[in-house]
Amino acid sequence: MEHVILLDESGTAIGLADKGTVHTDSTPLHLAFSCYIFDSAGRFLVSQRALSKKTWPGIWTNSVCGHPAQGEPIADAVRRRASFELGLTLDDVRLVLPAFRYRAELHGVVENEMCPVFYATVAAEPAPNPDEVEAARWMSWDSFRAEAQGEAGGEVYSPWCRLQIAELDALGETPELWPAGDPALMPPAAAG
Repeated sequence: MEHVILLDESGTAIGLADKGTVHTDSTPLHLAFSCYIFDSAGRFLVSQRALSKKTWPGIWTNSVCGHPAQGEPIADAVRRRASFELGLTLDDVRLVLPAFRYRAELHGVVENEMCPVFYATVAAEPAPNPDEVEAARWMSWDSFRAEAQGEAGGEVYSPWCRLQIAELDALGETPELWPAGDPALMPPAAAG
């Protein structure tokens, strides 16, 4: 059974909950991560959540998202989920938004997360796990941003992804030049 790490408002772990039952209309605050994966040509890998997912089925989003296990360093969790969901071994994993937090609702299911955001690179093509990923495609960063932030973006892309884009834009126009975030600004529970 997979668990999520429950958090208080300071980001300190206060317990565990079964991942399979935690996402409801009153989802408690918990620890997660998002990762934006790029190839050597600078293309961004966008993924569509599997239609069988409980939260945001069929919605396009950033490359990979997930929840670290208790005691697992969050960068290790990013690598683990990229391998599990996309069949990818990440070459470079860099924290870029240590303190991202959001709450969103769709069809009565709430996401409520402190969610550090990472940049990563790969040298391979994805092999999506159909239980997790419906589809994946490479896009230029500019095309992705325009599509996700466009008029129809709210119907097609996850709310966390659209919120993260605004914060990532503040880091600069070129993803490979985004500065590393300060790990001390992550929720304390993210230390592993």
